[in-house]
Amino acid sequence: MQEITGYKSIALDIAQRIVNGEFTVGSKISGRSLLASLYHVSPETIRKAVGLLKEEGIVSVSQGKEIIVQSDERALDYITKSSYLKSVFSLKEELENLLEEKKKIDNKFENILSDIISFSDRLQNLKPYNPTEIRVKETSHAIGKTIGNLEFWQQTGATIIALRRGTSISISPGPHVIIQENDVLILVGDGEVLQRTNKFINPI
Repeated sequence: MQEITGYKSIALDIAQRIVNGEFTVGSKISGRSLLASLYHVSPETIRKAVGLLKEEGIVSVSQGKEIIVQSDERALDYITKSSYLKSVFSLKEELENLLEEKKKIDNKFENILSDIISFSDRLQNLKPYNPTEIRVKETSHAIGKTIGNLEFWQQTGATIIALRRGTSISISPGPHVIIQENDVLILVGDGEVLQRTNKFINPI
């Protein structure tokens, strides 16, 4: 048989054997030494395993240290309870892993946001190329068109340095990016860039 080393695992295995009818109610199970040989563990490990089963009322131990099966129903209850606790532990472990992954993602997002802010701060010092934002309205003719098709720079003199869409940010979007409703364009240009670009993107 496959080697089982932990005393809790051995207790579960014996309980499963009782449920399966291998060890019937009222029958005697081999002594600790024989069980130790069967499971390839020390007699002390078997003593702990039998102690668990005795606490659950699954077996009794006589003064002569004979192990007698008391209840297959309690053996089934013990297996069910152990499976439930194992499932809870697995879910807890999975939740901890997910929280750790979320923490890494949050840290990465904060680093990107910090880089964007730092980038914008540097741009603000390059007067008159101050960064500004324009939201694409639902009536804009730019919706569904690419930045290239709009000839954005030729029409406005503005350079799009980032595009914010919901919670995602695209840095330096290329000419093939399609403009969508409620996109926020972060751009730089001369002192007239906001008025000129807003008039081009949202003429109404």
